[in-house]
Amino acid sequence: QVQLVESGGGLVQAGGSLRLSCAASGIILSIDTMGWYRRAPGKQRELVADLTSGGSTNYADSVKGRFAISRDNAKNTVYLQMSSLKPEDTAIYYCNALLVGRNGFKEVHWGQGTPVTVSS
Repeated sequence: QVQLVESGGGLVQAGGSLRLSCAASGIILSIDTMGWYRRAPGKQRELVADLTSGGSTNYADSVKGRFAISRDNAKNTVYLQMSSLKPEDTAIYYCNALLVGRNGFKEVHWGQGTPVTVSS
C-alpha cells in the first residue's frame, strides 16, 4: 500500500517562509511526477507546482518566484519551499504523486493534506 505523508505546514506571518515535505512509502517501482496542490476555503483544489522525474517544473502563476519545488529521488520525497507568503496562500496543501506501484501500472496517489495559514 503506497502512502504519501506530508509535513511542515503551520501558521506563519505574511512575508514568512515554510517548507513542506512529502514522503512516499510502500512498494514503489518508479515515480513519474510529484507535486503539490492546495484547496483554499471556499475554492476548488488547484495545482501549486509539480516536478517530473526528468526535472521539468510547472508552477501556478500566483506562486512563481516565491515557491520552489524539489525532489530527493533516493528518498521518494518532494519538497515545497514557500517564501514571501501571503494571506491568500492560506489553504490545505496536498501532495500528489504519479507512480508505478507493485501492480506495474501508473497510479495517482494523494496525501492527507497539511494546513498552511498565513496571517496578515
